[in-house]
Amino acid sequence: MSANTSEVAAGVAGLLSNVRIVLVNTTHTGNIGAAARAMKNMGLSRLTLVAPKQQPDAEAYARSSRADEILDQAMIVDDLEAAIADCQLVIGTSARQRNLCWPLITPRQMADEAAKASMAQPDAQIALVFGREDRGLTNEELALCHFHVNIPTDESFSSLNVAAAVQVLVYELRVKWLELQDATLPDWQDEWDVDWADAAGVERFYQHLEQVLTDLDFYDPENPRNLMQRLRRLYQRARLDQTELNILRGILTATEKAADLKAKRPKS
Repeated sequence: MSANTSEVAAGVAGLLSNVRIVLVNTTHTGNIGAAARAMKNMGLSRLTLVAPKQQPDAEAYARSSRADEILDQAMIVDDLEAAIADCQLVIGTSARQRNLCWPLITPRQMADEAAKASMAQPDAQIALVFGREDRGLTNEELALCHFHVNIPTDESFSSLNVAAAVQVLVYELRVKWLELQDATLPDWQDEWDVDWADAAGVERFYQHLEQVLTDLDFYDPENPRNLMQRLRRLYQRARLDQTELNILRGILTATEKAADLKAKRPKS
């Protein structure tokens, strides 16, 4: 799907306007305000708070340094799934590699990935996810992300304040946006013929896949052996588009019919 000049312009604009900053279980409201300030400095405006310990208060507004409109318009949701349901690209921050390695990128590579998504699909929704001040994102939350971004801090003092982490990543987005102002069709642009699948649709696929594999006795929930996490990593790395997702769901449905699995399930 080739991009024309107007599509390129829309993609460049979307690199900032379609990116949301997602803060998970933030404890200190001052960090929320400081993150809002960093966003406004770099031209971003969309903030989502996942089950914050406290909603933005006077301290948050004071620390935002007049980024009041970002706090006023912040979305507050109960869980990360709700925060990213309509997103086509989700990038989570990770201070370290977990027990199962995932694609790990630098802040600069994060900006490249966001630009690729926006240029290929100008209305693509992109989420940058930041975890709790004391322990970051859980393995389950990281499994919802296509990439994990790591800020290369000094190994002897690697703990980074969440608002500082936001500042680093939104700065890289700003730099990439400035680079693209005079762009026509960048050599690195991913051209694609179908829109990317959103997170909610992909999550329904994982649920369907787990159910079918369980019914086939290929997957044992009592002895999972990281199977579903590895399959998630596989499909997240592939970045499914909507047609590919529909094909995979169709294969699962055909498998169910062929094995007569639905008829064997107990009525719920």
